[in-house]
Amino acid sequence: MIRILFYVLIVLALGAGFAWLADRPGELSLIWQGSRVEMSLMVAATLLASLISAILIVVWLVRVVWLSPHSISRYFRARKRDRGYQALSTGLIAAGAGDSALARKMTVRTRGLLSSDQEPLIHLLEAQTALIEGKYDDARKKFELMADDPETRELGLRGLYLEAKRLGANEAARQYAERAADKAPHLPWATLAALDYRSQTGQWDEAIRLLDQSRASHVIDRRQADRKKAVLLTARATEKLEADPKGARDDALAALKLADDLVPAGLIAAKALFREDNLRKAASILEKLWKQEPHPEVARLYVRARSGDSALDRLKRASKLEALRPNNAVALAAVAESALEARELSQARSKAEAAARIQPNEGIFLLLADIEEADTGDDGRIRHWMNQALKSPRDPAWTADGVTSPEWLPVSPVSGRLDAFEWKQPVGQVAGPVEEGTLEAADAAIRSLPPVAIAHQRPEPEPQPERAETPAKPVAEIPEKTEEVVVKSIAVPVPSESVIVPQPVKVEKKPTTVKTEEPVVEPFFGRPPDDPGVRDDSNKPLAKTSFRLF
Repeated sequence: MIRILFYVLIVLALGAGFAWLADRPGELSLIWQGSRVEMSLMVAATLLASLISAILIVVWLVRVVWLSPHSISRYFRARKRDRGYQALSTGLIAAGAGDSALARKMTVRTRGLLSSDQEPLIHLLEAQTALIEGKYDDARKKFELMADDPETRELGLRGLYLEAKRLGANEAARQYAERAADKAPHLPWATLAALDYRSQTGQWDEAIRLLDQSRASHVIDRRQADRKKAVLLTARATEKLEADPKGARDDALAALKLADDLVPAGLIAAKALFREDNLRKAASILEKLWKQEPHPEVARLYVRARSGDSALDRLKRASKLEALRPNNAVALAAVAESALEARELSQARSKAEAAARIQPNEGIFLLLADIEEADTGDDGRIRHWMNQALKSPRDPAWTADGVTSPEWLPVSPVSGRLDAFEWKQPVGQVAGPVEEGTLEAADAAIRSLPPVAIAHQRPEPEPQPERAETPAKPVAEIPEKTEEVVVKSIAVPVPSESVIVPQPVKVEKKPTTVKTEEPVVEPFFGRPPDDPGVRDDSNKPLAKTSFRLF
């Protein structure tokens, strides 16, 4: 477009010049070698312009003829280069699609049309082709050649890093990532990989410094960088908590400023403040975390903030948490647990059942079993809640890469990734008795709770006068030739347990006197078929099994 405009301007300038000469006529006289030539000024200007044009055309023709061999060779070189780049592009697409045959074919064609010195992407095509063909040693050699070339250094280091990760050579992968981060700190993958490796070895100060450099150069998103720095500060505060509570407090508070929903940071800050007897500020931090999202560990630390509190004091603190977040399953469970410790069994049962209706899971049913043991001691009802716990979803836990941890960790033990642990429900079994935790299931479990069994104790035998031979049990003399009935206890099986039901058994007549055992009658209270029943031993009191929630 600019060239066309330039030509138009030249034509306009020539036209303007000739028009100016036409408005100002004149005569031009030339005497050369005795000859006199006279012409008008316009004719002379036209002849001059024509002469200049002819000279330019002649120069162009001479130049074309003189440079024609070079032009022809350049044309064929350009055509060959275009074919080579076309083959290179097709080969890279085939390698990305996993077509090894086409990729290998295009690699050979590219090698014949282009030189590797001229186009370093040929090494990439050969490396990718070797990878999809399973020739990992050849691919690694190509990546090493690329790493030695300044033009493709970052690409070669990334290929070597991925290969080291695939082979499980973590130390080699770390060295490649560190080298790439030093040579090109603007690469996000190198920075994140070096950050993960420094975090795995506990080099929190080095990791924080690298993260600050990456944040200054805008390699990592600001929000992501703040989150990772908060995790690193929390990890460092965890190590300082025992030896340096003040330093742990400062790091944890700095982490909360960067990520106010990071529960481990709030817990560390509260613990450090508790050690400094600053209960008000620690409680404020825990309450702020609780308002955002109720967490069992926050509730446990808040309720047991002071070791000298009584069970009723802890119940009051748990009730305060429930007031902050009403109708929440975690808050109701915290109140139920505190009420159980305070022996407020009716309140504990009502809160636990309400929590089960909102979010039925394994822990709440185990808590109901503990409440049942403390309230009624009925083994059948306890087993009922235990059975519901077995069929319910598991409690949320710190989970990362399919594994759970009893406490929060900054780095995943499986993948080594920073900030991998999340508070969520662990992965359940593919097959098993686990049922979906719904409101209907919790209501059905509460409605199907068996009634409390009334335990009848065997009456104490009357004292007998001493004799030479004292029988083990009272003996009744039965006259000869009389029919007697001995009551025995037999076990009648039901789907879950055996229920002892008294059955009369007739005994044949005997001519002699026989001894009859006193009847031991086990009561049956009309329990539903799915009730496990209660087996009572007459000589032993009912055994109680203790259940623990945590």
